[in-house]
Amino acid sequence: MNLFVVFTILITLTAVFSFVNEAFIKLPTTIGVMLASLAASILIIGFGYLGFGDVDWAVELVQAADFDHLFMNGMLSFLLFAGASSVNIDDLREYKWTISYLATLGMIIATFLTGAVVWWVFAAIGVDLPFIYALIFGAIISPIDAVIVLKLFRRIQPGKTLESIISGESLFNDAVAVVLFVLFAEIASGETQVSFLHIGGFFMKEALGGLFLGIALGYISQRMIFEILKRSTDGRIVVALITLSLVAGGYLLAEQFDVSAPLTCVVAGLFLARRRRLMPESADHVRSYVKSLWEVIDDVMNAILFVLIGLEALVLDLEKPYIICGLIAIPLITAARYVSVEVPLVFLKMFRSIPSLSGFIMTWSGIRGGVSIALALGLTDSPHRDLIVLMTYIVVVFSITVQGLTLENALKWHRSRTNSK
Repeated sequence: MNLFVVFTILITLTAVFSFVNEAFIKLPTTIGVMLASLAASILIIGFGYLGFGDVDWAVELVQAADFDHLFMNGMLSFLLFAGASSVNIDDLREYKWTISYLATLGMIIATFLTGAVVWWVFAAIGVDLPFIYALIFGAIISPIDAVIVLKLFRRIQPGKTLESIISGESLFNDAVAVVLFVLFAEIASGETQVSFLHIGGFFMKEALGGLFLGIALGYISQRMIFEILKRSTDGRIVVALITLSLVAGGYLLAEQFDVSAPLTCVVAGLFLARRRRLMPESADHVRSYVKSLWEVIDDVMNAILFVLIGLEALVLDLEKPYIICGLIAIPLITAARYVSVEVPLVFLKMFRSIPSLSGFIMTWSGIRGGVSIALALGLTDSPHRDLIVLMTYIVVVFSITVQGLTLENALKWHRSRTNSK
């Protein structure tokens, strides 16, 4: 199945599922299309078991789409840039210390805590999952997904403080998750020595390299944009092309320099968002055009991404013990998220003024998504891959559907409870 055929089928399915959701189901688009896609996958699997129809074409489609490669090597950079360039940079700066903690140290604590708890509980019930693979699972499942969080928050408007902090955390923690995942995967394969010096150097190279490359590319792009605005009365197409090449080229450069590509795109997007206010009023039509372009890119890629998440059920190894492990992992991961945001933030308040945050709401807002599935699928040559992939999928589907659909009600309940005190 060639690339054009795969693209055509995915676009068609996305259009059909989006129509069904918008016309009849009326759920948030990302959740609606994922549930429609998941339902279609379950029907195809069911018909295949009953002997009605051939499911090989559907499996071939999902395998040809190559979710982890397509998402991590293409879609993620565009989605992160779109999210970063649309946020209010002043709000992020106001809560920079809290965001920095949650996206770095909080992410590391959540990874190790999740790994330790999953390893201990699974060992107690007789499931053989080595500790290093439990840590790999912790790195895979701990990051909040910026794609769905930003979409949900624009719809339910949770308030400035929570929106700024969770949005900022979700934009940056993907880069930390990828670094942890690569590090643990190399340790598991025996390619990396476990030493503080090596691990520290690995983090510094990935993080600082991505930071400086993102700033450099953002600065170059900004200079080009301002120059074209000086020389042309209508440079909309050129400015749009500059931003598109910034994301695609930035990803390739990050890969060449072996630094964090997600962080590069986030930093570049934030840099342009900060400089956008310096554009002359005469360039409002350019700003509006480019903003609309990236909103369309964001919405279309989001829809395709969640259709792919639903279709991924077609190629999962649906072993009963694996399904049970995935269901067990849900409360364990929820508890680890709560501890990683509640306990350290209480400690942090002793040294710095930070906003008062509800551990429950911070936990329930921590929705997992495409990054986790892509990382799990990227775990090749491992005897524990099928278990980790299915556990990740179950947790992500639960997170998107249950947490995503109940987050607004959870916020209302928390506000009413707070106001009544």
